[in-house]
Amino acid sequence: MFGFRPEGRRVKEMDPIVKMMPYIMPMRCDAQVFLDYDVDYDPLMRFIAQKSREGCKITFMEIVIAAFVRAVSQVPEINRFIMNKQFFNRKELTVSFTLLLDTEDGSIKENAVKIFFDPSDTIFDVSARIKKVVEANRHEETSTFLLKLANMLLKVPGLPNLVVGLVKLLDRYGLCPKALLDILPFHTSMFITNNASIGLMRVYHHIYNFGNTSVFFGMGVPKRFNTVDGKGNVVRKCQLPIGITVDERVCAGATYAKFFAVMKQCFLHPESLETAPEKVFYNEGAEFHVEKPADAFVPRPAQQETLSA
Repeated sequence: MFGFRPEGRRVKEMDPIVKMMPYIMPMRCDAQVFLDYDVDYDPLMRFIAQKSREGCKITFMEIVIAAFVRAVSQVPEINRFIMNKQFFNRKELTVSFTLLLDTEDGSIKENAVKIFFDPSDTIFDVSARIKKVVEANRHEETSTFLLKLANMLLKVPGLPNLVVGLVKLLDRYGLCPKALLDILPFHTSMFITNNASIGLMRVYHHIYNFGNTSVFFGMGVPKRFNTVDGKGNVVRKCQLPIGITVDERVCAGATYAKFFAVMKQCFLHPESLETAPEKVFYNEGAEFHVEKPADAFVPRPAQQETLSA
């Protein structure tokens, strides 16, 4: 309320044309823009194989999330959201996703988790944070409070409508408790779904009107195809397809272009994610820090020197 929210601060100065967009398109579903993003598979695969030989298991999704974190550290305007037609700088950097639970009977059950990152995180920090949260929420008996709350609400007819309606009202005016916002996966910098893990193609997922997510990534299974190089030779290539949905109201198209250019460089040179960025940029009034994970992989000095050479 009055420009202050537990997870954000009102943007004071911005382009008036951009600032008018929420009045023209009041809901996120009005402002969805869909993008194709095809990532070269080979640089990522070589990097994953190299880290595996060094004793560190890295996944494709971890690289995608690490590239997103790195891009936000350089183009923080992406880490904004719109609520009640007002722009807010997010005071946190989070990524949400759903994961399949390990069930005894083999039935398909899902859980949603949200992970907090520091803008200076390396790929090893990102990987450690993700693995810790996934391991803690993979089983039904140790699942998140959100899943347990949903199960409880659904047992009482009419209660889900009442509770969700109340949360939406409080959220609209910035009155939701921070503890609640911290577990809601719909209040996040980016939501990602890894369809490749279940053998499906990429999707262009809708952005939820509930919450304040402004970016959604949908990873698909790698695609292989033939193409022609600059010398006219037929070559075999492989790409990791990602469907991206963004809220076009958040910032200008040129800002999105700058953001995805940073991500592209991370995908072409994933080894750059092994070190923290030289400088982290923050939106006005929204600087934040998250304690580094103690169990993050640390490359041996000899390995770092080899990579530098």
